[in-house]
Amino acid sequence: FTEEKLGQAEKTELDAHLENLLSKAECTKLWTEKIMKQTEVLLQPNPNARIEEFVYEKLDRKAPSRMNNPELLGQYMIDAGNEFGPGTAYGNALIKCGETQKRIGTADRELIQTSAINFLTPLRNFIEGDYKTITKERKLLQNKRLDLDAAKTRLKKAKVAEARAASEQEVRITQSEFDRQAEITRLLLEGISSTHAHHLRCLNDFVEAQMTYYAQCYQYMLDLQKQLGSFPSTFLSNNNQSSSAPAQSVSTPSLLASASASLPSVSNSIVTSGISELKSSSGNRKARVLYDYDAANSSELSLLADEVITVYSIPGMDSDWLMGERGNQKGKVPITYLELLN
Repeated sequence: FTEEKLGQAEKTELDAHLENLLSKAECTKLWTEKIMKQTEVLLQPNPNARIEEFVYEKLDRKAPSRMNNPELLGQYMIDAGNEFGPGTAYGNALIKCGETQKRIGTADRELIQTSAINFLTPLRNFIEGDYKTITKERKLLQNKRLDLDAAKTRLKKAKVAEARAASEQEVRITQSEFDRQAEITRLLLEGISSTHAHHLRCLNDFVEAQMTYYAQCYQYMLDLQKQLGSFPSTFLSNNNQSSSAPAQSVSTPSLLASASASLPSVSNSIVTSGISELKSSSGNRKARVLYDYDAANSSELSLLADEVITVYSIPGMDSDWLMGERGNQKGKVPITYLELLN
């Protein structure tokens, strides 16, 4: 080996196919490690938490369960809302936001767990299993090649007939062992194509887990936006702000509404068309209440989830509101809290 490095000895070259397979295996190992590490960073941005999980894993012990960031924020919001009073507009909104944040935190846990099982574990198994086996056999191949080249060198230097015969026998034996080890290494390396196919399936599982997570988060935020749909007017009436204050918040519901139109699970067009018909006619409709609503002033009607009320529109009324009636009680109600019935 030293003579090779110094350029004084000839080296038996591997065939081109085997060299290509070795190069492909090294490339696969390099990028698998990078993708795996960056995925871990994506799923757990806190480096201290990653180190802690790694230590517990090596000790074969379960890491202590802790709240993640969305769950912690949600708990703070709920505690603050209870402190300010669930009956107040701000306290009620904080509690609703906190509950949504905790649901997002739960979805985040599910994403991490699913990704670890279906994506990170197979990648790690390749690095710590298959590739270690390849490295071991490749090292053996290197040793067999060095044995072969040393035998060839001794054959060249042999001058006595007996020594030459012994060297020729040694070359045949080392050549046979080298060829056998090269075949074993080649068969292992050709399995890299199967590894790529397996990792492709794992990648599809990871994408599906992400898709489920983001769809859940979107739906949670959409539901929260509906619950807080009347927040700008409540905020206005509670704080005596100028009429320009709620204008900034109008874009958020409209933006969410336009985004949700692309999801097949949300039937915004049906709801919108039903309300449009109601507003254009002078009749009334029955509507089911989706969420509890506390009236901000005497012109509004408080609502309870799942109750059925009568709703109708009056000329000049704000597009986000309808008039609601329950027995002798009547008042304005936000349309985002209603589901029109046939």
